[in-house]
Amino acid sequence: MLEHYLESASTFSGDIDNLIIMVAVIVGFWFLLAEFVFIGLILKFKAQPGVKAKYVAGEDPKEKRWVAWPHYATLIFDVMIIVAAIRVWHHVKQEMPPADETVRVIAQQWAWTFVHPGADGKLDTADDISVVDELHVQKDKTYHFELLSRDVLHSFSVPVFRLKQDAIPGRVIKGWFKPTMTGQFDVQCTEICGIGHGIMPARIIIDTPERHAQWVAANTTGGAAPQNAGGTK
Repeated sequence: MLEHYLESASTFSGDIDNLIIMVAVIVGFWFLLAEFVFIGLILKFKAQPGVKAKYVAGEDPKEKRWVAWPHYATLIFDVMIIVAAIRVWHHVKQEMPPADETVRVIAQQWAWTFVHPGADGKLDTADDISVVDELHVQKDKTYHFELLSRDVLHSFSVPVFRLKQDAIPGRVIKGWFKPTMTGQFDVQCTEICGIGHGIMPARIIIDTPERHAQWVAANTTGGAAPQNAGGTK
């Protein structure tokens, strides 16, 4: 199960993973260094018979540098993290590469409705395909999504994409992703949205161009009622 969530299946998931690793390495380094110095000072200056305790005011320049130098170094690493985080945020949340296709993601208590373009490749036409709890996309194709909620706050999360976006009632929020591998993966709501929050999973199915085209052709019915491809909901 853990390996499933560690898989990376979008063009920007690696950027997010690298940012998390960077933060973990920096924080881990300073944690270990601080503990090493802390324990070392305890051992060096532990109480000894016949030796009086000494009050250290921290006013001597040699004493101040124990605080000042790590402080400046930490600020430098903080700037590095901020720059890297802004770069990734801008790429994932601010940039919108040209879309090959657009899908609509509708959250409600307690199910997902995914509206796919039919054979004409356009939303809001007679051949749209509406499916409950299954999002069908194609590998190596750039998708824009239109996210909205019919009731309360939800959060559209695709762990394998490292994608998480809140759905806010009354707003249409746009984002994008580009799958890089085929398979079936989890879609989750990661915002507590009521008593049925825990039974609101869905799945994203990433197919090859051929298999996706077959699915679109098989489900394009010219304005048929929404279907539940995974069973009765």
